Amino acid sequence: MEDEADIYDGIRSQFPLSFGKQSKSQTLSNLSTTPPVGTPVPPPHQPPDKPSASNKTNALPSLSGSSKDWLDSFKNSNPKSSKKNGDEDRKIGPPRPPAGLEEDGQMMVGMPRPPPGSGVEDEDEPVTGPPRPPPRSGIEDDDDEPVIGPPRPPPGGDVEDDDDGPTIGPPRPPPGQIESDSDEDVDEEDEDSGYRIPLSNEIVLKGHTKVVSALAVDPTGSRVLSGSYDYSVRMYDFQGMNARLQSFRQLEPSEGHQIRGLSWSPTADRFLCVTGSAQAKIYDRDGLTLGEFVKGDMYIRDLKNTKGHISGLTCGEWHPKAKETILTSSEDGSLRIWDVNDFKSQKQTWTNSCNHVCLGSRGKRSAGGIGDGSIQIWNIKAGWGSRPDIHVGNGHTDDITGLNFSSDGLILLSRSFDGTLKVWDLRKMKDALHAFDDLPNNYAQTNVAFSPDEQLFLTGTSVERDSTTGVCYVFYDRVKMELVSRVGISPTYSVVQCAWHPRLNQIFATVGDRHEGGTHILYDPTISERGALVCVARAPRKQSVDDFQAQPVIHNPHALPMFRDQPSRKRQREKILKDPLKSHKPELPINGPGFGGRVGTTKGSLLTQYLLKYADVAAKDPKFIAPAYAQTQPETVFAKSDSDEEK
Repeated sequence: MEDEADIYDGIRSQFPLSFGKQSKSQTLSNLSTTPPVGTPVPPPHQPPDKPSASNKTNALPSLSGSSKDWLDSFKNSNPKSSKKNGDEDRKIGPPRPPAGLEEDGQMMVGMPRPPPGSGVEDEDEPVTGPPRPPPRSGIEDDDDEPVIGPPRPPPGGDVEDDDDGPTIGPPRPPPGQIESDSDEDVDEEDEDSGYRIPLSNEIVLKGHTKVVSALAVDPTGSRVLSGSYDYSVRMYDFQGMNARLQSFRQLEPSEGHQIRGLSWSPTADRFLCVTGSAQAKIYDRDGLTLGEFVKGDMYIRDLKNTKGHISGLTCGEWHPKAKETILTSSEDGSLRIWDVNDFKSQKQTWTNSCNHVCLGSRGKRSAGGIGDGSIQIWNIKAGWGSRPDIHVGNGHTDDITGLNFSSDGLILLSRSFDGTLKVWDLRKMKDALHAFDDLPNNYAQTNVAFSPDEQLFLTGTSVERDSTTGVCYVFYDRVKMELVSRVGISPTYSVVQCAWHPRLNQIFATVGDRHEGGTHILYDPTISERGALVCVARAPRKQSVDDFQAQPVIHNPHALPMFRDQPSRKRQREKILKDPLKSHKPELPINGPGFGGRVGTTKGSLLTQYLLKYADVAAKDPKFIAPAYAQTQPETVFAKSDSDEEK
């Protein structure tokens, strides 16, 4: 009995609290009369079903009849000697029933194990406690880890919507449908054109009164600079603009000089401004002047000995890698490399009459377009001089307006006044790879640009007087050397500068004429990022009827009489002379010849002029003087000259 008491104390936690308070005999008797745990209880109005003959064979034995076998097996599995040795080998919780007890249909106490592979217990076996939920499809339950939150949906299956929850908007399409549609659209677009050019949307940055001749977008794509023939530079910030697209600052670098070039530094903290004057300027990111390069001495014949340019600048560009170096070209026929930290002198000078100059993407090469249409290329290295490494004498038939290197340093693009765009292979510069014609060009700043992946290049055209078509962007394939697309802009504006920003994936182009200018930005919301998308989404504030703004009062103290300066005596005398009463001016004759009391019909006529005019008339018809001396002096006697006196 002591062994049985110890065993019951060990498994007491598996039974109700009232089980431990009853006596052993009463407990065994209750267990013998109590139906097995898990047997369904009939409703009150129906008597319990009597077990049939077939059910008797499968019925579970009473707890009192099987308790002895269970106790014996429990004693054998937990010998008394193990208890004396210590609690290290003691198992926590009720012992596992002996093997075969489940198969024989014996009663189980505690949570039974479900059959392997099935998530539902057998109906013939008793279950203590709530039944275990069926395992989720495709997901194995972990008995050691608790499940927190709603169950995860089965992998690959659809998420069931809650019927009680409200549905907002159209129903969600089945998974995979959106991706397949977008893939089909991309496939159709690729099959049609093969290129994804952002052309679906367009905005215009206005503000200039003449054609926009210079353009620069910083490497981050947040600010845009535009320079015009109206002598001004406008600064635009995508992060600060709204849908009105107004510039936040306007500059006039050099009064009366056109803007011919703008270039950002590699770090986007400064920019270079090139005008028609001989001095380039450096500004910071906010438009404040940092310095102006010195002007050279025009009386020195050797341009290498001057400290700066002596004629108007034609082009300028910042070094793509060195943030302290810039390159400028001038009408005086010289190219100069400057250090932005020293505005008093240049680093290097070489003479060559370049209309346009550009640097390679790595800054190891520079190219210059000469006025006669030739192209010269220099390899920038230590000790390099003015003699070019590559010279192409018959590049174009007119002035070159734009040059551009590819990033791999193998392709050079050139644009000219002769209406052509040529592609050159730097490994063999004798002949151009291809020449595209029928591209009118009337501006000295018309350039050519590459796409971000450099598979396309684009340029703009100018308006002609007799042309029936408008200006456009023209896109060409670099590999196939064929026309890809033409995008019309305006029948009256000319496209001068163009650029395709790699980060924003947006196309910039400057246009204009004699009366107006602007910068067009082409973008596609599906493939473009930031830039124009940021400012277009910001609508300007609407004016309210309750808005009030006090009109400012302008105080001009010098306009009041007490603050006016006393007039000078000279002005007083001039004022008195104009007054006939104060100047005592004689009265003019009422009639007769002369003007203002002087003889003659004009202000400048004299008496001698009047007498000579009427001399012949007086000789033919004398009226006053001649008749008086007609009797006493019939013949006019004139004094004769004495020859001796004359000698």
